[in-house]
Amino acid sequence: RCVFHFIDFPDAERMRRIVEVHHPGLDDQLADQAIKAFYRLRDTDRLRKRPSTSELIDWLLVLARAEIAPDELTRAIPFLGVLLKKEQDHTSVAAARSGKWRS
Repeated sequence: RCVFHFIDFPDAERMRRIVEVHHPGLDDQLADQAIKAFYRLRDTDRLRKRPSTSELIDWLLVLARAEIAPDELTRAIPFLGVLLKKEQDHTSVAAARSGKWRS
């Protein structure tokens, strides 16, 4: 038999602590803006697979290595392919956001 235990998806505060464990030297502003963008993305309607914690951790590494400025994340989501794995999800995000990420 298989044992299943449901764990709620972490809220932004807990996610910040998770990120700090994986990326201890990450710029605070970049981490904060990335987490905000990540949760906005997760809230997009019609996603077949919402991005997970592991995808956020990978994405943060890409953002840091590419030297993305934190304020860029208020306008767009660079390297979206790191977060979204389904082609349909890319289409859904484009339709929902029309390239505008500012709330």
